Amino acid sequence: MPELPEVETVRRGLAPVLEGRRLTRIIVRRRDLRWPLPDGFGQLLTGRTVSHVGRRAKFLTTHLDNGLVWIAHLGMSGRFRIFEAAPPAEEAHDHVIMETDAGAVIRYNDPRRFGFMDLIDEADLAAYPMLAEIGPEPLSDAFDAAVLARRLKGRTAPIKAALLDQKTVAGLGNIYVCEALFEAGISPRRKARSVQGGRAARLAGVIKEVLGRAIEAGGSTLRDHRRPDGELGYFQHDFRVYGRAGEACRRCGEDHSVHQIVQSGRSTFFCPNCQR
Repeated sequence: MPELPEVETVRRGLAPVLEGRRLTRIIVRRRDLRWPLPDGFGQLLTGRTVSHVGRRAKFLTTHLDNGLVWIAHLGMSGRFRIFEAAPPAEEAHDHVIMETDAGAVIRYNDPRRFGFMDLIDEADLAAYPMLAEIGPEPLSDAFDAAVLARRLKGRTAPIKAALLDQKTVAGLGNIYVCEALFEAGISPRRKARSVQGGRAARLAGVIKEVLGRAIEAGGSTLRDHRRPDGELGYFQHDFRVYGRAGEACRRCGEDHSVHQIVQSGRSTFFCPNCQR
């Protein structure tokens, strides 16, 4: 599933094409994504001007001039493609197609249909069920060492599981938690409550740094992720531990290798020598 850097990459691709533009045509090829689209979805979007394309955790939040917010989640395989010149023929899984007054065509393609779209009033955004309890945005000023330490205090779960909990911090997934814990030198098995003081400060800083590098690389393409211009993300070439089981640790050298274990049903990659 796309994590924060992949969704932010999509947001950055959509924003210059959609912001300030009027949606002149909406074509719904299939109404049943993960859940059915809202009643009148196409009609409610048609003629509306996009004021802002935002993101909350792994959700895209497109704000319209009539006070509605179009929420989109990419699921496992969803992606947006932008065509500012004559578009190619539609693909089999192009489920929602949008056109703007500038002539751009934006297609939402989702072979597995685990993504979804919704329309809500902007005033209800903070209380939206899937967003109401999500933690702070890790790249914002609302997230720092003190905030992280407070959210981990007293928690007996492993730090890996605590960071995957969206109530702790928004948008983190398996890839970037593994990478951040490695960079911070913290074992994924360590109890979350023990990540305080210097450890919390180191981890909070590293989370921001790893996410920033990933966004600049366009995210990670392991299977389905594509940027809106069709290009792949490149951060997978910079992984320190994720997917590198059995390979030499990039900090310790050839004498110590990356291990793979399963935590909460998810693969964890780490170096037991330098992550304590």
